[in-house]
Amino acid sequence: MEATGARAIAIRADVGNEGDVSDLVRRTSNVLGPVAILVNNAGISRKVPLGQLGLQDWNDLLRTNLTSAFLMTQAVLPPMRQARWGRIINMSSIAAQTGGVIGPHYAASKAGMLGLTHSYAQLLSHDGITVNAIAPALIESDMIAHNPAISPDMIPIGRFGTADEVADLTVATIRNGYVTGQTINLNGGWYMS
Repeated sequence: MEATGARAIAIRADVGNEGDVSDLVRRTSNVLGPVAILVNNAGISRKVPLGQLGLQDWNDLLRTNLTSAFLMTQAVLPPMRQARWGRIINMSSIAAQTGGVIGPHYAASKAGMLGLTHSYAQLLSHDGITVNAIAPALIESDMIAHNPAISPDMIPIGRFGTADEVADLTVATIRNGYVTGQTINLNGGWYMS
């Protein structure tokens, strides 16, 4: 990133841990200034047979996929509200709308992102802060690479999505100050709303 002329800092943090989040935001703000754009993209999936799905699986996915978004958002809100400008994007999933192919623990964590998005969007609309969710389906990534239950023929357009397509939509959503509280589907026609 720095080779392109951008300013950057690399910080290792567990965004499901409140202390790590505080440290991450503090260190980032000290080097780059207050956070004005937040993309909550931390996520894991764990395919477990339904009969073996346990509380630890549930807690792990909710902590990483949902609690992290709450902690990060809360940590960056004070300077956004003071500046009266901010953009928050929550990466959800088609699983929030259809149940998906991973299991109830994953679907619930991603559905929670939609509720989080709607609540923050409503509460922050008068502060110049937009909050939206993007709900991709089957994007070429490590998350789907080793799941034999997943194939491109599940998608109506017949292929997986790409990281570039997710990035393009994310940037477009950040640029648009009139879109807030929305779930933007990026799923090749799998779920039509």
